Amino acid sequence: MEITEVRIFPKEGVSSKLRAYATITIDNSFVVRNIKVIEGKSGLFVAMPSRRMKDSCPRCNHKNEVRSKFCNECGASIPLRSAQPATPEAEHDARQSEHKDIAHPITVECREIIQRKVLEAYEAEKARPRQ
Repeated sequence: MEITEVRIFPKEGVSSKLRAYATITIDNSFVVRNIKVIEGKSGLFVAMPSRRMKDSCPRCNHKNEVRSKFCNECGASIPLRSAQPATPEAEHDARQSEHKDIAHPITVECREIIQRKVLEAYEAEKARPRQ
């Protein structure tokens, strides 16, 4: 596998941990969009594209984002599926389960290649003079 192109789309504003979005092309034939460059506690890392999970409204069956309090279609109250998390760690795990990766590397080596290429391109984009 060879990453043949990396495009970086910096995000403005320093208040967010999201620094940029990236698009990679693999072997000049496959594109992965919306890879995120995030500032973590121990430095920059790459997060794969994901989408928010949905739950059905018990009244009208409309798909709403997980943990929604009310249905976007009929306005009915949506009961919580499970008890409130007891610890901050459980709260973090519950929030993480709201998202599902759309594309992700299977091997550690593949993840390392993607992360290295994306972060190299991000640093090069940051160093490039603005017009």
